[in-house]
Amino acid sequence: MTILDTLLKRSSEKCELCGSANNLSSYNVEPNDGASSDSSILCCDVCQSQIQDPGSMDTNHWRCLNDSMWSQEPVVQVMAWRQLKLLSSELWAQDLLEMLYLDDSLQKWAEAGLMIADAEAIEPTRDSNGSQLQVGDNVTIIKDLVVKGAGFTAKRGTTVRGISLTSNPEHIEGRVNGTRVVLVSAYMKKL
Repeated sequence: MTILDTLLKRSSEKCELCGSANNLSSYNVEPNDGASSDSSILCCDVCQSQIQDPGSMDTNHWRCLNDSMWSQEPVVQVMAWRQLKLLSSELWAQDLLEMLYLDDSLQKWAEAGLMIADAEAIEPTRDSNGSQLQVGDNVTIIKDLVVKGAGFTAKRGTTVRGISLTSNPEHIEGRVNGTRVVLVSAYMKKL
């Protein structure tokens, strides 16, 4: 029995992440000691393309992790954790991530995959002028921004000191009006 056959049987011929039955294939979850059904998931082409290109992630698509993170299969739990970690700028993803418990070996596997992805990522975070932003930089907001969930507007001209970078190169984190918020880097200007 091939890996794909095993995965099809294990998942009832549905994507193990979103439940879709369309365009299914196996995806090997790195790093591992070689492809096997224990280190692979069955996923649809939508999930697989967004896993391989995190910049194309549709955050609403990944709300399916609310169900799949409870899978009995460790490899599915690892992929759910990784995707939630990549989406951690979303409040719903943070909540799910806090609920998801992985034992030590699975946690190491999940984190190792993110380290590989981080090493391969070449897209730097840039401000409105195209200047590369680094952790600890100070930036100025160039447009009034409504801060969702915080109930205030970050005013143009406000300085955000000591920014942090996120897994998404289009976002930064910083304190505005004493509240830690995620901001779109395209509306920032490096000082």
